[in-house]
Amino acid sequence: EVQLVESGGGLVQPGGSLKLSCTASGFTFDDYTMGWIRQTPGKGREWVSSISWSGDSSTYADSVRSRFTISRDNAKNTLYLEMNSLKPEDTAVYMCAALHYADYRPGVFPGMHDVRIWGLGTQVTVSS
Repeated sequence: EVQLVESGGGLVQPGGSLKLSCTASGFTFDDYTMGWIRQTPGKGREWVSSISWSGDSSTYADSVRSRFTISRDNAKNTLYLEMNSLKPEDTAVYMCAALHYADYRPGVFPGMHDVRIWGLGTQVTVSS
């Protein structure tokens, strides 16, 4: 079964940190560009970060650049998102996404319709 399962979300105070993980199964993980997308009732879905199949290139939304770090371990079929200096506006459901390896472009996010596999998401709440 093709699956992406996120973990690591929770409640954190402003200025705090969290590390999200996404474990993939049922497909060849290193054939895919991977990314994190977040969703809120007010803003809908927005790209947070993406990473090339090899992990040697990554792209970030302006709102999270210098605070968030995306990485992947192809040997473990796992994607990560390390989030620091969290703000209340980072509150969202964070979803893991898999795309064709050729859909990665440095500095440019693909369209949401290019996502081939979606995770169910993990809730991140930043509040005092």
